[in-house]
Amino acid sequence: MVGMDRRQLADYLRSRRACVSPEDVGLPAGPRRRTPGLRREEVARLAGISVDYYARLEQARGPRPSRQVLSALARALRLYDAERAHLYHLVGEIPAHPSGPSPDVPAGVIHLINRLDDTPAYVIDAKYEILAWNSTAAALLGDPDTWPPGRRNMIWNVFGGEISAIALADPDTSAFADECVAELRAAAGQYPDDPGIHGLIARLRAASPEFVRRWEQQRVCVRHGTTVKRVRHPVVGELELECETLNIAGHGQRLIIYSAAPGSRTAEALKLLAVVGTQWPADSVS
Repeated sequence: MVGMDRRQLADYLRSRRACVSPEDVGLPAGPRRRTPGLRREEVARLAGISVDYYARLEQARGPRPSRQVLSALARALRLYDAERAHLYHLVGEIPAHPSGPSPDVPAGVIHLINRLDDTPAYVIDAKYEILAWNSTAAALLGDPDTWPPGRRNMIWNVFGGEISAIALADPDTSAFADECVAELRAAAGQYPDDPGIHGLIARLRAASPEFVRRWEQQRVCVRHGTTVKRVRHPVVGELELECETLNIAGHGQRLIIYSAAPGSRTAEALKLLAVVGTQWPADSVS
């Protein structure tokens, strides 16, 4: 095991603390804030350690942090996977395996998808849980804010819904189902300790023989690049969309963007959807 580099650890903690705003972690900014980012006492509170202990770490005179403390600091400072690994290396530890995909979408990604006026965009995590979406995505696929608990997971919607047996007869839906199961298996391998992933797999195995059949095929893949999706919308009809999948580094999340060729009927339909919004029966889209 390599020794602990106290000076570099102190510099690293101070630099990462300065990059996290109170709003990023759900804290009020408050008046008279002269320090960029979080205060020391805020990081200590978020990590569940004493202010004195954290202050000594930033002053390069603290004791060697345990793996539990390192994990807590990584969460408090919202470190990406590579940043988390670097934190462990500075203490002379082997980096901890990420416990699970992050439930927090970066603020910059939220800002980006909200600026895509006539382009449906949303964010999912490694188990296909929908974490964020823009108004055009809600107009295209239905508004997740109105969905009952558990339905924000796209894999559950494929296999656990009342219409799943009918939907899976469609070749495109069946191919998407195969892809979902293969990616869920990849996520289970990447995050072996994540209770959300294990819980979803257990629910799916209990609810869907079709899921079990695909799960036992042992396929593993991770979607990337561009694919073509066909959607039947109750207001604007058949749409042919280019689906772009972009990884959000260090979060276990992906940004999904739907677009259409300029001047095509689908492109004009997306512009209409941006105006119509969700003013149509939410249960008319599966």
